Amino acid sequence: MERLQAFRPPFCPRPACSEHQRTERGYRFRRHGFYRTHRRWRIPRFFCLACRHTFSRQSFALSYFLKRPELLVPVAAGLQAGSAHRQIARTVACAPSTVTGLSARLGRHALLLHGRALNELRGRTTEPFVLDHFEVFEFTQDYPFGVATVVGAKSWFWYLLDPAPHRRSGRVSPLQSVRLASRLARPRFGGYAGSAARVFDRMTALVPSPGAVEVRCDDHPAYRRAWTRHAQRRRLSLRRFRNPKRGPKGSPRSATARARDEALFPVDALHQLLRHTGAHYRRETIAFGRRLNAVMERLFLTAVWRNFMKGVSENRPSRGTPGMQVGLTPRRWTWRQILSRRLFPDREDVPEIGRILYRRDWPTPLLPSNRLHRLKYAQ
Repeated sequence: MERLQAFRPPFCPRPACSEHQRTERGYRFRRHGFYRTHRRWRIPRFFCLACRHTFSRQSFALSYFLKRPELLVPVAAGLQAGSAHRQIARTVACAPSTVTGLSARLGRHALLLHGRALNELRGRTTEPFVLDHFEVFEFTQDYPFGVATVVGAKSWFWYLLDPAPHRRSGRVSPLQSVRLASRLARPRFGGYAGSAARVFDRMTALVPSPGAVEVRCDDHPAYRRAWTRHAQRRRLSLRRFRNPKRGPKGSPRSATARARDEALFPVDALHQLLRHTGAHYRRETIAFGRRLNAVMERLFLTAVWRNFMKGVSENRPSRGTPGMQVGLTPRRWTWRQILSRRLFPDREDVPEIGRILYRRDWPTPLLPSNRLHRLKYAQ
């Protein structure tokens, strides 16, 4: 544990304080004693000379306001291993609702950490992007949505993810048509085209100005429509690969199929990994996410795990993690490193969709209650 005199608060943790947004050194505070936890740990306290409020070192920990902070690491590891909330609760001896709350907290933290990593890469990315939507659903298969996943073609770094709710596709029976007509409408924020336009905006921020970058995707019409309407489309070289019809399993692939599979392999490999590691991401399953917010929180947690903990390739482990490939870190991270510090939403550059997901403002109409995130001081 960090020594009492070694920790110096870099800014005031209260969002309303004028010193909350401080980025350089020079924050003025006064030490204000300490308090002891029920485990007899000494936690130093401080007095902010700007807002005249006190706070403690615990205000900068992800375990802030938690009764059992030791659950963060095992719950994060269990969620990423594909365990259900009740299974994790039985393992760590807590209530299932505790795991559900921690899952949301971990997802919000991962969202902010992912945003911070992208800010570090702003204006530095030159490798081609590979774009495709990962299909999941919320509460019922009548409410499907895709998640735009943008992966680096060389590093396999998971750059972007953005939700795209859409109508149910495929064959619909007369009974299903009546049921779909009775379903309440969902906020869509532009569907596939809106999601693609948002990730195109983030791509142009990652590319050195005034450079251009290649974007590989399949022949979904929404991608070209969003690219055609984009204000900076000249900085994005869109390469579309047609999805050819496949023969029986085991039959040889056509030249078109081989070209498509080779170009989109990084994002296809990511989707296979998601289907394998998460029970609620599989095609045929009784597991499902009840809310779009919860599904996205789990995906952000998976993105942090993929970028900083898991190796680029199982067959070539010497390549390290995707985060090492893009130069964000020199070594592989652990869960304790990922969860070592609390991040504040007011201090992170997160897009508007990210802030909506952080506040849990994306409702699922079928649920009678959509709990929002409105805590002022806790994560």
